[in-house]
Amino acid sequence: IVASMAEDKNMMAIFQNGEDIHKATAAFIHGVKLEDVTKDQRRSAKEVNFGVLYGMGAFGLAQRTKLSQAVAREFIKKYFESFSRVKKFLDDTLEKAKETGYVETLFGRRRYVPELQAGNFQVRASGERMAINMPIQGTLADITKIAMINMHKHIKKTYKKEDVKILLQVHDELVFEIQADKSQEYAENLRIMMSDALKLSIPLVVDVGIGLNWQEAH
Repeated sequence: IVASMAEDKNMMAIFQNGEDIHKATAAFIHGVKLEDVTKDQRRSAKEVNFGVLYGMGAFGLAQRTKLSQAVAREFIKKYFESFSRVKKFLDDTLEKAKETGYVETLFGRRRYVPELQAGNFQVRASGERMAINMPIQGTLADITKIAMINMHKHIKKTYKKEDVKILLQVHDELVFEIQADKSQEYAENLRIMMSDALKLSIPLVVDVGIGLNWQEAH
């Protein structure tokens, strides 16, 4: 979602090539080959990949990765040099939010952020983090809801009531109960439907797990 909304060619290429986003990010930042990326480098890149969406700075990254603040600051700097369009997208999102007072998902669903006008620095900083994060996380939530509606219609029209049912949504995961002898067939059909919930510039990748309970399937 971030790669598509920001139209960042480097990040989009990672997904188009089917690469591990965190490993590829580490390779970009450290200037090494994919096969030479260490576990620690991948872990730090993963923290940045998610952290920048919450407005995390050098202090937060240092705390989460045990890096020094100086190294963490350099890491984030190199990240935004590698994915410059992501940086522009986040900056533009915050600037527009300050002008209009709200942010939007890809579908136009709005969230007003009055905290951006707060006199208190901590409240204002929290508002900035919310403004940066909402268009991305909100778009993800919208996609998941659309997928659920499409699946509900498909299940009602195509399958027997006792064969498959939607049990639960957990963030970007959906949990189904399916007759065991039909689980492989139905799971693949549902995976395709979830992937097709929204056509982005790069495909939405959906993983499926099957088990007797959520822990086994996860």
